[in-house]
Amino acid sequence: MRQTTILNSTKVEKKWYVIDAQGLVLGRLASKVAMILRGKNKPSYTPHVDCGDNVIILNADKINLSGNKLKGKMYYHHSQHPGGLKRTTAKNMLVKKPIYPVEHAIKGMLPKNKLGSKLFRNLFVYAGNEHPHEAQQPIKLELTNK
Repeated sequence: MRQTTILNSTKVEKKWYVIDAQGLVLGRLASKVAMILRGKNKPSYTPHVDCGDNVIILNADKINLSGNKLKGKMYYHHSQHPGGLKRTTAKNMLVKKPIYPVEHAIKGMLPKNKLGSKLFRNLFVYAGNEHPHEAQQPIKLELTNK
């Protein structure tokens, strides 16, 4: 009889991946990255353990938004004062904080608990083409819009 292997945090082998987000659709990129961060692409996936890999995303400022989302998608935050609801379009957000839409989309696809916070720390998003993680020897991962 076979036995299911359940990982713990000491048995997990983490890899580093680098993804060029230039020209990729935001939602499709986010769902694939969330799956890698969670570890669902591995046969040894364990739901309650951080068994995912580290992901570096480059050129986050050059992502595509499908449809009319560049003008229609809104990002909200509140100042905690009466009438303090602020909203920003995706177009303005890409100018002001180019990495925020990518981080926001990926964070929304991770679990909403302590494990989700831990998984989110394995994500590194940069607006340019440079990153300071060369020592980890990341593997280049090619993603498509399909």
